[in-house]
Amino acid sequence: MSSRIEVGVLGATGMVGQNFARLLDGHPWFELTWVGASDRSAGKKYRDATNWRLDGVMPESVANLTVNECKPGSAPKLVFSSMDANVATEIEQAFAEAGHMVVSNSKNFRMESDVPLLVPEVNADHLGLLKVQREKRGWKGGIVTNPNCVAVPLATALAPFKQYGITRLITTSMQAVSGAGYPGVASMDILGNVIPYIGGEEPKVEEEPLKILGDFAGDRVVDLNAKMSAHCNRVPVIDGHMLTVSVELARKPSLEELLREINAFRGLPQERKLPSAPPVPLVYMTENDRPQPRRDGPRDGGMTVFMGRLRPCSIFDWKFVCLGHNTIRGAAGAAVLNAELMHSEGLL
Repeated sequence: MSSRIEVGVLGATGMVGQNFARLLDGHPWFELTWVGASDRSAGKKYRDATNWRLDGVMPESVANLTVNECKPGSAPKLVFSSMDANVATEIEQAFAEAGHMVVSNSKNFRMESDVPLLVPEVNADHLGLLKVQREKRGWKGGIVTNPNCVAVPLATALAPFKQYGITRLITTSMQAVSGAGYPGVASMDILGNVIPYIGGEEPKVEEEPLKILGDFAGDRVVDLNAKMSAHCNRVPVIDGHMLTVSVELARKPSLEELLREINAFRGLPQERKLPSAPPVPLVYMTENDRPQPRRDGPRDGGMTVFMGRLRPCSIFDWKFVCLGHNTIRGAAGAAVLNAELMHSEGLL
């Protein structure tokens, strides 16, 4: 591109906002020129308003930006949102009404019938909902969401199975502490321990993949007709959500057929060579003890979903493990890739 597109970040001082700042530093298409946060941070330099919690140091490209209130008008047309769920609805809607394109990591609009819940390799055609959204709501701009940090690797790993008719599945997640934000889970609670509850997580994991894997029907998405059950656990891992999955299929492919589909799985981001797209979005690992969060989660910039141990299930048909980096592919990186796809579709 001869010139980069100016972008902003809502909720820029939080953990996901910091990941946006890091991922957008030096991005070939986007230039971060505007940051928004709470009223108590507004007017300060980003370096003074932000307690940097990521590895390394704060990018110089964002350090001297002045933090704005999260109000539309002065922000660029494209804004990424990592707003807290308690305030995201009103703020994101105000930006969309004012003509901004909001690419959101927040949960608030994900399950709205006219809002895309996007994993670009899986359901790029769901961007067609933006037209419905504008006609229905009268917004000058729009909102596109990325899924829950567990739903992203789960939907990606299930995509090659969809053609065989997914009917039922059960999944157990082992979720890293970074998913709880900062300060997150108390060290005395999580060190050497597993917490078998994450508030509000299981309904999202059971609902969102059905929309992601659903079919776009012109003015709506018809959810995947399958039953899902999820168990969600917090484990003492820094980054990387691991899932075990058992799935039942209407048609009965062989192991060789499934592996062929998994290894061949690609999407528009790979076809168009989008800047944040991993070369292979779903990597199957043949080792018995892989994937692993520490060894595999950060690979390919944290944007690849890893899968392994595909084998017959004595109750359902097949079972496997999969892994995704929760703060990158499951959060800020997913939103940046969504925006890249939107730009490649001429929607920005």
